[in-house]
Amino acid sequence: MTPKLTRRAALKTIAAGATAAVSLPMVRGAESSTMPHPMKSSFRQSVCRWCFKDIPLDQLCASAKEIGLESVELLDPSEWKVAQKQGLTCAMGNGATTIPDGFNTLENHARLIPAFEVRIKEAADAGLPNVICFSGNRRALSDEEGLENCVVGIQKIMPAAERAGVTICMELLNSRVNHKDYQCDRTPWGVELVKRVGSERFKLLYDIYHMQIMEGDVIRTIRDNHEFIGHYHTAGNPGRNEFTRPEDIQELNYTSIMTAIAGTGYKGFVGQEFIPTRDPIPSLREAFELCRV
Repeated sequence: MTPKLTRRAALKTIAAGATAAVSLPMVRGAESSTMPHPMKSSFRQSVCRWCFKDIPLDQLCASAKEIGLESVELLDPSEWKVAQKQGLTCAMGNGATTIPDGFNTLENHARLIPAFEVRIKEAADAGLPNVICFSGNRRALSDEEGLENCVVGIQKIMPAAERAGVTICMELLNSRVNHKDYQCDRTPWGVELVKRVGSERFKLLYDIYHMQIMEGDVIRTIRDNHEFIGHYHTAGNPGRNEFTRPEDIQELNYTSIMTAIAGTGYKGFVGQEFIPTRDPIPSLREAFELCRV
């Protein structure tokens, strides 16, 4: 007679099978690390420079290229050619705002508007698609005051952006953990700003890590608001670190999130913005592969 399969034995069998199934792609990836990487998704991938700042930029660009990424982003104009020499772009160029000092303060406009007009031209000349901007901190401004102030300033740079074909993206950041008092900290506020600005050259940079902290409900938010989003950033939460292994204890399912992004027809860039705690280049490779849905 065939002995009964105990629950413990069954679980061991299932676990062994799962381990084998997971290990096979890793072996294939190791064997073909220098081969071309056909894209599965409608979107492309990038890596944010500041998270890998200890690696010389030219080395980071070379590694990104070898992995299959198409961009190193959040670079200044002086750095764009370093990426371009490796056949990469800078999918999101640095703008003229800082996180605490942005368009929600009217006194900043006299400085920001001409600075952005210059940066937009630089980006267009270099073939960059996007330039980042920030709302600035509230400093006791109401949501409505901050919105109106941002509209006044951003609308003045839209003619230059529209002529150049460069999109200005305001980043959604959390004000709970990392950026206290930041105003553009919720998707509805950002979406309302995009609507009021009223230009196809102004969008949101939806940072998945930050919005998980502030709102959660990431996939539904992306599906409902994708027309207002021009760029995405990743990172695991909690911790803003890797999100690719079981030991990376965090609450975001990036396979499902990337599948949802691809399902909207998005064709822009997803920027890897996690801070590595392991060997950084293998961690970047793992994130790239996981996000290739």
